[in-house]
Amino acid sequence: MPRILGISCFYHDAAASLVVDGQIVAAAQEERFTRKKHDPRFPISAIEYVLREGRIAQSDLDFVAFYDKPFIKLERILESILHASPRGYRLWLAAMPSWLDHKLLVARSIRRNLTGLRKDARIIFAEHHESHAAAAFYPSPFESAAFLTLDGVGEWTTTSWGEAVGNHLQIRQEIRFPHSLGMLYSAFTYYAGFKVNSGEYKLMGLAPYGEPRFVDTIRDHLIDVKDDGSFRLNMDYFDYAAGLRMTNAKFNELFDGPPRKPESPLTQREMDLARSVQLVTEECILKLGRHIHASTGMENLCLSGGVALNCVANGRLLREGPFKEIWVQPAAGDAGSSLGAALVAWHRVLGMSRDPVRARSMQKGSYLGPRFSRNEIKNVLDSRKAKYTSLPDTFAAARAAAAYIAAGRVVGWFVGRMEFGPRALGARSILGDPRNEQMQSVMNLKIKFRESFRPFAPSVLREDVSQYFDHEKDSDYMLMVAPVKQSIRTEMTPNEKALFGIEKLNVKRSEIPAVTHVDYSARIQTVSPENHPEYHALIAEFKRLTGCSVVINTSFNVRGEPIVMSPEQAYTCFMRTGMDVLVLENFLLRKEEQDATNDDSAWQKEFELD
Repeated sequence: MPRILGISCFYHDAAASLVVDGQIVAAAQEERFTRKKHDPRFPISAIEYVLREGRIAQSDLDFVAFYDKPFIKLERILESILHASPRGYRLWLAAMPSWLDHKLLVARSIRRNLTGLRKDARIIFAEHHESHAAAAFYPSPFESAAFLTLDGVGEWTTTSWGEAVGNHLQIRQEIRFPHSLGMLYSAFTYYAGFKVNSGEYKLMGLAPYGEPRFVDTIRDHLIDVKDDGSFRLNMDYFDYAAGLRMTNAKFNELFDGPPRKPESPLTQREMDLARSVQLVTEECILKLGRHIHASTGMENLCLSGGVALNCVANGRLLREGPFKEIWVQPAAGDAGSSLGAALVAWHRVLGMSRDPVRARSMQKGSYLGPRFSRNEIKNVLDSRKAKYTSLPDTFAAARAAAAYIAAGRVVGWFVGRMEFGPRALGARSILGDPRNEQMQSVMNLKIKFRESFRPFAPSVLREDVSQYFDHEKDSDYMLMVAPVKQSIRTEMTPNEKALFGIEKLNVKRSEIPAVTHVDYSARIQTVSPENHPEYHALIAEFKRLTGCSVVINTSFNVRGEPIVMSPEQAYTCFMRTGMDVLVLENFLLRKEEQDATNDDSAWQKEFELD
């Protein structure tokens, strides 16, 4: 019964995963424990959790699998610096201290942090995109599939595709740094005034407010995309290969000015840039998908890498592409590569076979994080002198929460194991009524403390998804965008059709306006009783009360803060925001019954520029 710990860290979204006898036991991002968003440090807290969940000690581990190969990554950085010499000197000064301290000597860092690890425990290193591919295919429901991995950069690879059958992965083609679809998207994220490796989803959400007036400029000057989806970037416009910024003065000149300053007002330029680069990204992914299908003959496709979190592109690939089914790793970024590395050890290193029937439930709905007992939650609430009602069980709590949502209240929902990946999937969520025209603004500004343009996602009963959306298949992990069904759309008036940019925000577009984006799309999560029975019961009760099978689902956090992990964090977030009700397993709290806290608003300042 080999016990394998997978680790990703030192660059972005450190995480740990535990695989025992080929099954995923637990996985979590370090940020949830340290409260530092995208925390890249060695994930000691996440490791402690996954081992505790698996009821094993460090000395029980047979393998520790790291998600990339540091020496090859350092080779790429050094070659990039030398190629840009002497301009790369600043990057050399910035990068070398951390490389010489811990990034290069990963095995030493592992032994130093895991003092209980046996001497005969093996430390293995998977290639970065091999880890992505393994995380995409091995937990998928397919016996065989093509795979596509896209991100900023691993060691050298930025894009790879291939095919997987049984326990064997074969990468057939790759695109190498500095040519990167992820870096292109991040360059526009930076230029639009958002934080790289954090704000890309903001750019995606902003895109529907804009017009595609820069598409030809991007195609003519920045990226050359071939019919097979392969591409090259014109590096004359970028600075990321050997500099400390994403773009340069030539990029500024191309788009008529410097990057937007963070937190300054958004203009139509940023909206049009977002729309344009989003369309170029979608076109490239569609071409790649068609070429991969033609080359492999596979009916199914697995996706991973940070670009696979672009759910708009995923939705188009599913609707317009040639594949019968698409499965996206819910922790598609580097965090999920900790899981991929562990599965590489199981299947490639140990040569263990793969059972696709067993694999169908391997991801466990991505509910792979901690769950807290009633006693643990009660002790937290009592220590805070909170006023609460104890309900018979979590299903009674689900029915009560549904009634509050139907009455127009906003509910913090903390039930079950925490999600692994960037999306809240109904375990650490803030929920609301999608029929309420004002709910998007209320939740963005008074609860999430974030930009008003940001869309919210719907959670819908799996059996009812086609009543609301042009979508027939599962979307368990909120990684597919689909059009809202024509039959529930609201016809716009001529004056509303004439609106431009952010003016489009407050137009009612459907019977579920709070989750219908300005382009009549929605990032959907289908909810089945097998994955999360209490969450399914909540939506089913909301349907019984209102006739609507959909609720708003947004992550249980405020802007700039990781999703809550513990009851303490959930209670603090509840008290600091405009949430009306909090459900912690079978405990229910009403805001109006709580005593005022002495907590001031200074906590918001550290998140203002994120």
